[in-house]
Amino acid sequence: MTRASDIMHPGAECIREDETIAAAARIMKERHVGALPICGERNRLLGIITDRDIVLKCVAEGRDPATVTAGELAEGRPMTVEADEDAEQVLRMMEQYQVRRLPVINHPEHELVGMISEADIARGLPQARLAEFVTAVCAEESPRSTEVEEPLRT
Repeated sequence: MTRASDIMHPGAECIREDETIAAAARIMKERHVGALPICGERNRLLGIITDRDIVLKCVAEGRDPATVTAGELAEGRPMTVEADEDAEQVLRMMEQYQVRRLPVINHPEHELVGMISEADIARGLPQARLAEFVTAVCAEESPRSTEVEEPLRT
């Protein structure tokens, strides 16, 4: 059985919650990545910041990337997978929730051990399954929620 730890990119570099958005952008540029995990003490995962977050939630709102911290842009808890999770389950999760990156943690410490991106997935999938995966993750409809939505009342 292929596990998340087999397909992940190990050693994902974190941005600390008190570091600036400008620092996050520099790290993304140096590492040629579009997202960084936001970590607290002992590499405990707190969130993820993307290049898109920097543009939409900081720059486009007229905020100063040199003063806004990564922790300020972290919203909610990110979806994660455990290192020993079955790789096919990882694919299904990414497809269902239309996420392009998943942090990989060890349990029970909740310590970040790597990241799985679309590129990591692409390296190990047959072409037909890869096409199916990309179509699902990039679909224009919103991700399927696990919550029941209330009907609109007019």
